[in-house]
Amino acid sequence: MTRVLKSEEFAERLKERLKSSVEEKNLNPILSVIRFGENPADLAYERGIKKSAESIGIEVQVNELALDNGEEEVLSLIEELNNREDVGGILIFKPLPEHLDEYRINEAIDPLKDVDCMTSLNKSKVYSGDVTGLIPLAPKAAVLLLEEYGYELKGKNCVIINHSNVVGKPLAMILLDRWATVTICHVETRDLREHTKGADYVFTAMGRAESLDESYFNEDSIIIDIGLSKNAEGKMRGDLDAKSVEGKVKAYSPVPGGVGKMTNLLLLENVINYYLR
Repeated sequence: MTRVLKSEEFAERLKERLKSSVEEKNLNPILSVIRFGENPADLAYERGIKKSAESIGIEVQVNELALDNGEEEVLSLIEELNNREDVGGILIFKPLPEHLDEYRINEAIDPLKDVDCMTSLNKSKVYSGDVTGLIPLAPKAAVLLLEEYGYELKGKNCVIINHSNVVGKPLAMILLDRWATVTICHVETRDLREHTKGADYVFTAMGRAESLDESYFNEDSIIIDIGLSKNAEGKMRGDLDAKSVEGKVKAYSPVPGGVGKMTNLLLLENVINYYLR
């Protein structure tokens, strides 16, 4: 029987722990969001963060900027937020308007308030093997979900289908920290099935809805699905064809209801940790 690795119970326990931390330490945490325009996806993300934050006791302050705001104005706002001791985290919604220099914007954030791990300083820590600080959220959630269900990574063969700076590369560093053997696959990888079928764990973040069927796995495969995109019916789904692999693999994380449910809470945990440092 295939095990479905849902995150709901773990997310609830994490939420209660964060709420208790705020109450016991008498904190008044603030997450400052910078949003450009009113993109529906950004607004939906903002509502999700606000809902999670409110349940924990974190205030979300939104700085809405026009799409044509100048770069110096944005940098000035970031500097202002950096200097505010009451603000424990800065989150900038992406993608940025095309006329803005993303590198300059990211580097302007105080690394201590960089809750989404965008600054080169925090990234360099991850790539040098330090995964104890501010690290990308989806990879962190993926590994925590596995460990929540008691799965051991030490000595295991892990395949990551993604080589980005946001998911694939930081995830590899986290897995190496757990002494896993890691293979990263990407668009130029030949015979993807050869890699995935021989792996103990497969982490996928392709953004190709329901594209991985049972032919990519074996009966002992454990799949962590980090992908998110619309399927043929217009529904948001992961890379894994869950119906196809049901009863044919050991375990998988669902989309929705898996890794994604945890990322907002881990971001808010980063905000709280700013005040506890």
